[in-house]
Formats: sequence, structure tokens, C-alpha cells
Amino acid sequence: MENKFNHFDCNGNAVMVDVSEKNITSRTAIASGKIFVNENVMEAILNQTVKKGDVLGVARVAGIMGVKRTSELIPMCHPLMISKCSVDFKINEEENYIEAICTVKVEGKTGVEMEALTGVNVTLLTIYDMCKAIDKTMEISEVHLTRKTGGKSGEFINEK
Repeated sequence: MENKFNHFDCNGNAVMVDVSEKNITSRTAIASGKIFVNENVMEAILNQTVKKGDVLGVARVAGIMGVKRTSELIPMCHPLMISKCSVDFKINEEENYIEAICTVKVEGKTGVEMEALTGVNVTLLTIYDMCKAIDKTMEISEVHLTRKTGGKSGEFINEK
């Protein structure tokens, strides 16, 4: 039986990929996603009047924490020594959304795509959590990997 997925052995058992023979390279991943909010939520975030505090500041820290804990959440992810992590925001008041962009860098044998995607999701979930008392109809969407560099497969750019 040929194994097409590297997270399963030839018997179909889940395994962590062996990266011991891989070269250490600089690897970067960038992921983004959006949370659509109503005007009241947008106003409260921008004016920093949300009762739970500075929404974007807390969400940024939560996203970074999520990146660092990815291997504890996603079973087959390797624990990584993250070199750099940042979470940035683009606010679109006309369309009432906040876009979170998470950039993760590592010098290692495996990529950081899952870390960047986890960081974005935790960031957006934190915004939801902090603002749900104002409105529970917020929607998280368009979470995706936008770019990755390094490793055997080289550069990937999502044209989406």
C-alpha cells in the first residue's frame, strides 16, 4: 500500500512526520482572515469603549500566544522555536470588517503555516469573545494562507 499522506504510516496509523533528515532553512508563513462586525462593534473597537478593554491589543497578544501553542492544539505539528511573530490589522470601516494578518518566522526543519493560521484564528476569536456582548452575529471568514517561503517546496503565494 503506497502512502500518499505523510501523517500516516503504511497501515493508516497517524504519525508525526520525521523531519530529522531535513535541512534547517529560513521559513516564513503569512496568513490572514476577516471578522465582519456591525457598526456598533466597529465604533466600540475604534473608540476603545468595549468593556473588556483594548480589543485589538488583547487580540494581538492572544494571536501570538496561539502561534506559540500550535503544537499543543494540532496533534501532528512539531513544537517549534519561533524566531518572530507579528499580528497586524487592517480596518475597513466602509465594509465593517477587521482583517488580521499573522506573520511567523522560524529557522527550522518544518514550516510555520499551521502556526500562522492558528494565530489568525485565535486573534479573530478573541475579537469575537471581547465583543459578543455587543453583537453575537459577527462572522469570521476568509481565513487562509497568503504566503510561505523556505523549505523544499520553496515559495508559495496565494493569489486569492
